[in-house]
Amino acid sequence: MTIGLFFFLRAASKDRTTVLEFCSPRPPLEVLEGLSIWLGDRGWNRVGGDADNQTLAFRGQVSSSKFLIVLLSVFGCLGASCVALVVRQLYPILDWWPLCLIAFGPIAGLIYHRRSTRFESLELRFIGSDEIDNGSKLRVKAHRDELIALENELSSSLEISSDGSLLSSPI
Repeated sequence: MTIGLFFFLRAASKDRTTVLEFCSPRPPLEVLEGLSIWLGDRGWNRVGGDADNQTLAFRGQVSSSKFLIVLLSVFGCLGASCVALVVRQLYPILDWWPLCLIAFGPIAGLIYHRRSTRFESLELRFIGSDEIDNGSKLRVKAHRDELIALENELSSSLEISSDGSLLSSPI
């Protein structure tokens, strides 16, 4: 259980930044306005941009899941109590003192909370496209989950689509 907990905590803080290209038959200004409103509603703040390179930068804070904090703390306590009972059986002279290891269980929840709460960035860049007449093509660099949400939620209103690689991935 300790090994699984270790790898989960490690994976929870892993950087999953991905670059994906989106296309829309709508004009770039309409797509930009729709994306800005959508990102603002999701808590992203615009922090800059470059008109020459046609890029915009957004920043937002990702918070940890309170449910996972509690669940990992409970799993840490259960694992520590199992280890304490084994130590108690191996060294009966220690009496019930090994059960004090249970107090270290909530450390797993604290580690998850500290490592998963962080600032994320999102970059939009409009690029030219010969295939789309009067449409727009943009490259977005962001967290994988944010790209999936962008494609799912804006596919109907802004007619945004990608190659579908993130939606068809088994992970």
